[in-house]
Amino acid sequence: MSVHEATSVTTSRGQRFLDKIERAGNMLPHPFWLFWILAGVLAVVSFALHVAGVTVTKPDGDTVPIQNLLSPEGFRYAITESIDNFMSFPPLGTALVALMGLALADRAGLLTTAVRGALTRVSPKMVTPVLAFTASVAHVAGDAGYIILIPLGGIIFRAVGRSPIVGTVVALVALSGGSAASPIMIPNDVILSGITTKAAHIVDPGYTMTPVGNIYFTIVSSLVLTAVITLVVDKWLSKRIERIEDIHELTDEERASMTLSPIEHRGLRNAGITALVYLLLLGASMAWPTSPMRGEHGGFVDSTLISGIAVFLALFFVATGTAYGVTVNKITNSASIPDLIADGLKDITPILVLFFAVSQFLGYFSWTNIGVLIATNGAENLRDLNAPTVVIFGGILIVISAMNLVITSGSAQWSLVGPIFVPMLMLLHVDPVTTTALYRIADSCTNVLTPVSPYFAMSVAIIARYRKSAGIGTLFSMTLPLAVAMFIAWVALFALWYLLGLPLGPGAPIR
Repeated sequence: MSVHEATSVTTSRGQRFLDKIERAGNMLPHPFWLFWILAGVLAVVSFALHVAGVTVTKPDGDTVPIQNLLSPEGFRYAITESIDNFMSFPPLGTALVALMGLALADRAGLLTTAVRGALTRVSPKMVTPVLAFTASVAHVAGDAGYIILIPLGGIIFRAVGRSPIVGTVVALVALSGGSAASPIMIPNDVILSGITTKAAHIVDPGYTMTPVGNIYFTIVSSLVLTAVITLVVDKWLSKRIERIEDIHELTDEERASMTLSPIEHRGLRNAGITALVYLLLLGASMAWPTSPMRGEHGGFVDSTLISGIAVFLALFFVATGTAYGVTVNKITNSASIPDLIADGLKDITPILVLFFAVSQFLGYFSWTNIGVLIATNGAENLRDLNAPTVVIFGGILIVISAMNLVITSGSAQWSLVGPIFVPMLMLLHVDPVTTTALYRIADSCTNVLTPVSPYFAMSVAIIARYRKSAGIGTLFSMTLPLAVAMFIAWVALFALWYLLGLPLGPGAPIR
């Protein structure tokens, strides 16, 4: 068989595999309906277990029956507690507060300009690590980061004489494959920690994971993933991709997208000064032990700063977004600020709709006591296996990575598996922050392998501009080695972290 024929066979097999993933993903209902379907299944299971007289012993020693969601009591709970389930859903309030500030910074134009500014005047040798690291910071912009950076990545690479296809791949992989790793706190941290907290309440009603529970790990992870992407791309991938037909002169529109105007420069400068002043004031407020910003007895872990981190994050974006908006005349009066926030919050309405369905499902899961049943039985089965903790971790990584190929919403997937894995591992003395860190790894790397992801499809369309024959298989063949390398490096980092017993965040032990 010739090399060309072997390549064709491999591509054909890869394409069939991708087609199966795409069909499986398309068969799944929208996450909103998925959770209502699961709620229906839960109701039927609760009925069967209740009729069978199944009981469960809680971690505090109390023995309780499985409650029937299809009973009159279950009906009353579902109706009367629906609002409380939604309003008490931990990610709801914190995410809304953080996203209000982010909405202002986005609509004022700060986020877009900051990303463009970070990538201007980059040398050809440094363009890969700078783009990859910028993507890890751009996670703070949510979906806007993908829309801005993926097409801009190709333009930036073209501008320095490198393949725009490689630039597009770097942006996609750093954004999507490293979606849970950032050197700064991002909205995803708020959402994941809230879901973890809710799941942990199945075992310990007093447990709380703060949004910075994994921050030490995510900071180092962003640096490690940047290094891995740079190594694979510059030492192998960029040499594999033909560059002759990929590089063309930039259009006037593309040049304009890379160039900051004088007023944008002033806006970034003023936003930077504001950010520095804000951080200095925040640091000064924590300087003395009796500060109200400190916790009890002057503690840091239980401080106002940590417990209210979502508020301080929102204020940071409000301050810097306002400074930028005023400079570029996007904010002209006091009414502009609430108007921009309201306009920006339109983008998160799908999240609120999903949160309502998720909060009801988790409420039913807790009320029926099925969550405790699964956690206790699962923990007992794992103990009986006598499997080392690292083997259990490996199984969780594989299961979630496989699920991630067809369920691309990180919050939806964690809402689905978190209530199972978090309490189960808590009964095995594994802190929820550790389980959340594992989820970050498994939920991220396979994002770049599934055509179910809208950003994968978007990237296919972009690289097709530079190579007409490019398709799903083309992009998959480029992202696969990067996904594998990132997964191996990230798991190795976690293993080293675990073996050394390092904290994953402030006051968050790994064991």
